[in-house]
Amino acid sequence: MSASTNPRQLDTIFIHQLRVEAVIGVYDFEKEKPQPLLLDFELKVDLHAAGKSDDLTETVDYAEVAQQVIKHIQQTRYELLEALAEALCQLLFQKFAGIEAITLTLFKPEAVNEAETVGIRIERQRP
Repeated sequence: MSASTNPRQLDTIFIHQLRVEAVIGVYDFEKEKPQPLLLDFELKVDLHAAGKSDDLTETVDYAEVAQQVIKHIQQTRYELLEALAEALCQLLFQKFAGIEAITLTLFKPEAVNEAETVGIRIERQRP
């Protein structure tokens, strides 16, 4: 296969175990005080230009991604991890044009006493 027919390769920017305090849950006791969430993001992006230029404007700034996520979680309330995960993916697609796909794993370590953690993982493509 010639290079011109190869699909564009995407690279991965990741953020692992981003810790955010959130008011989230369906039970009354969960709505009374924040509890920790841990988030893992894998962002599919094309890093070729940034690799050549050494210029932050040619990539997705993971520090800015983290700040946008923290701000959103602190300013909103959800009952379900599923709803929060969907909202975060849509937010990141809106704020960062370079993100082509997202894998988001959301951990809720205090949800089930007998488990180290529970959570969900979603994968979304840019609409």
